[in-house]
Formats: sequence, C-alpha cells, structure tokens
Amino acid sequence: MEQSTRTQPPGPRRRPRSGAAGASVPGPGRAPEGAPAAPASRLRPVAGQPAARPATPRLRLRLPLRGRGDAALYGRRRTGRPTRLTAVGTGVVAVLATLAVAGVDRLLFDGLGWLFGVGYLVVCFQLAVRVRYADLLAAPISGPIAFAAALLLLAPVNSSGVTAQVVALATGLALRAGWLFSGTGLAALIVLARFVAQRRIHRAR
Repeated sequence: MEQSTRTQPPGPRRRPRSGAAGASVPGPGRAPEGAPAAPASRLRPVAGQPAARPATPRLRLRLPLRGRGDAALYGRRRTGRPTRLTAVGTGVVAVLATLAVAGVDRLLFDGLGWLFGVGYLVVCFQLAVRVRYADLLAAPISGPIAFAAALLLLAPVNSSGVTAQVVALATGLALRAGWLFSGTGLAALIVLARFVAQRRIHRAR
C-alpha cells in the first residue's frame, strides 16, 4: 500500500469524464457504442406477456338475402303485403283490365258473354283487396264505370249514331245486370270488411 501511494503524483486525482465512463462501461440492457443492434426477430417477449401478433386484414363478404323462390332481395325484406292502389290508380286499373277482358271475349266469341262477366268479377275482387285504406270507396265506384266503358266501346252495335250507342249500352247493362251487381256487390262487401277490421284495430290500440 505504501508503495502504491508513493508512486502516484501529489495532488488531487483526476476522474474520467461522465461521457467517457458511460461509453466505456455499458449499463444493464444497454449496448456499447459501435456494436450492431440485435435483430428484431431475435428479441423474445418478457415472460408472462403474450407475444404481439401482426394484424391481418379481415375480409367481409356481403351475400344477398334469399327469399321465396331463391330470389335475391339484396338486403330488402318482403313483408308479403300486396301493393296498395290510390283512387286514380284504382280507376285506371279497373278500366284497362275490364277493357282487356272484354277485348279477349270479343275476339274469341264475337261478343261479350260469360268470359267478360267472370273477368269483371276478378277485377272487382282485386281492386277491393289492393286499394289503400284511405281510398276504399274507389273500388266499388270504379268497377261499374269500367263495365259501362267496356260495353260502350266493345259491345256490338247494329246501327251507327249516338242514339244507337245509347240504346246498345242500356240493353247491354240490362242483359248483364247480374254480372254487374255481382262484381260491384263483391267489391262493396270486401271494402266494408276491411273498414270494420281497421276500425277494430284502431280501437284496440
């Protein structure tokens, strides 16, 4: 000990700088300067913690919905309710459908007979079922108008002139009064039933 103290020069001892000391002596978990960094693949997770997984994009497939008859609905659901007709739509459909049935009967049997009457019943039924609640009265009113229009346009007339047309229309209505009242009464009954059922639903609420 005496020998080591004698060999050192007198005066305060010089300490190495903090930067040099930090560079020369690496701390725990610190790599020395100039050393290559460890690759990321060799790093191991700390015990007790799950390893982070790379995020993978998820694919979302949108498939069209399938309804009855394997018909694609593309996200829309069918309620099963028939399409409702307004008052104007009911009149237009009644006239067009009745004229179509009368035209087919005229082409096949050269007149307006039982096919025209059955077709008128079907038209009145569809009108009463498909008309909306606010326009229920349009169904029993549009049917007779369409019936008269079909007789006026497609019924056979023996002579020309306005008087002959009026007489033919009156005769056609008298001869086919059974079909006319049957179709109109059917539409009126269905409309009345719908009105009563809707009133009961409103009262129950």
